[in-house]
Amino acid sequence: MTRPLLFAIACLSAASWALSAQAQTPTAAPPQAAGPSGGSASGGPPAAYNSPAAVVPWPVMMVTSVEVLRSSRAGGMDIIRARGLVTSGDWGQPHLVPITRGEPVDGILDLIFQGVVPTTPAALGPFMPFEAMLPVAPGHPYKGVRVRSGSNAVVLKTLPGYTEIAAPKEDCAKCRGKFFVAKGAAAPAGAAADSIVRETDLPYVLRVIKPTDGLPSYAFDPNRLTLVLSEDNRIVDAAWD
Repeated sequence: MTRPLLFAIACLSAASWALSAQAQTPTAAPPQAAGPSGGSASGGPPAAYNSPAAVVPWPVMMVTSVEVLRSSRAGGMDIIRARGLVTSGDWGQPHLVPITRGEPVDGILDLIFQGVVPTTPAALGPFMPFEAMLPVAPGHPYKGVRVRSGSNAVVLKTLPGYTEIAAPKEDCAKCRGKFFVAKGAAAPAGAAADSIVRETDLPYVLRVIKPTDGLPSYAFDPNRLTLVLSEDNRIVDAAWD
């Protein structure tokens, strides 16, 4: 890739990020009591989370579609449009970051789909849609686009074009109080189907804390679902942290 083209992509990426931050930032969810990451209405969050204004860039939880639109003006500029899911309405500033350096051997432009998120745990709730766009200068050498998230990657091999994948079946918004069934384990006898959460339906980073488990580390990850289990494997607490 030539220096002028790299410069053009970098400038356009910055512009796209800024526009996305203004137009596409999800509305923040109303404050709720924090989950197992340490916060509560009575005790408050741990010291590590006492800066709610602090934000960090992070890959989104999942990419669900990639689209490339070719403009009939400006010399045929391509517009990359990625859609995905994030774990709460606190995410903002969606943007696509190119990680390809030079002309790729396979012709695929690699991108990371990111946003910024406060370094505080998020209570359970439905996944939020997230979207970002990136213009690419005319005359680029790419034959396809791959967009990566924290848990998957979606590749589009025809430009212009569109591809998508199915969203997860379970967002765990109503997990609390249900039985957790690990991979390979049997459901409790007599338990109704709607009272069970199966690990196989949770295709993202998962941390399960059993009654006898310790916590050797507590690094924050907004794409990780933490489930706290009771002795009979019911989910007694949960959060994205």
